[in-house]
Amino acid sequence: MAARFQAILLPGVVLPAEIAYAALIGALGEEADTVAKELEVYAGDEPPADYSLGHEIDGILRTADGAGFERFHLVGYSAGGASSLMFAAAHGARLLSLALLEPAWAGNEGLDPAEEALSREFDRLVDLPPDEMMAAFVRMQLAPDASPPPPPEGDPPPWMAKRPAGIRAFNGATASAELDLGALSRFGRPVYYALGGLSNPDYYGKMAARLERVFPDFTLEVFEDRHHFDPPHRIEPERLAASLRALWGRAP
Repeated sequence: MAARFQAILLPGVVLPAEIAYAALIGALGEEADTVAKELEVYAGDEPPADYSLGHEIDGILRTADGAGFERFHLVGYSAGGASSLMFAAAHGARLLSLALLEPAWAGNEGLDPAEEALSREFDRLVDLPPDEMMAAFVRMQLAPDASPPPPPEGDPPPWMAKRPAGIRAFNGATASAELDLGALSRFGRPVYYALGGLSNPDYYGKMAARLERVFPDFTLEVFEDRHHFDPPHRIEPERLAASLRALWGRAP
């Protein structure tokens, strides 16, 4: 029997897609035909010299066409969530629904002073040495009382060597990108936002509030014990899978 749902899952800029989404794909089971797609910023040994979020949009289109998905559900976490927003603005007609798992960026318009300060801090930290950059990158995305995850044991995996350059390229791309909020306001399909209760409220909480004012059909779910680096798709996959099934079941 054919899978009921067809979905593309986009990861963040740290974990590769197959690792990030393994638990969620297992929880969704045979009911969903899913493709965990790596970000285009990691398509080569170095990010493309002219890297922009347009690369991610094109990559989603290629993946959907290659999988035979005429219309599909799109799930994006962190950098993948930002890329998903850009895709929804440019090619909303291809989507049945949009699920945002704390997107790393939701446009440069309408930021309050605290959000603008965080944006400047990101611009500063990408010039730090890699180890310092990664520690600051984690810390600033958590609530003040949240503890960062312990560093992994053993030697870093080979893919980790690409991450500092990927983070720098992605940050530069969002600084110059323009998100078409008008197009998103006309996006008539259901939108879901998963928010960690221990994530930085000045970042992800205010972003959720801004997007709720943009999308006509917007659902927010708070995972009280989660933060950006122990996200629900990895730590509570069964709960998130149930929320995605509910979202997808409401799609036209």
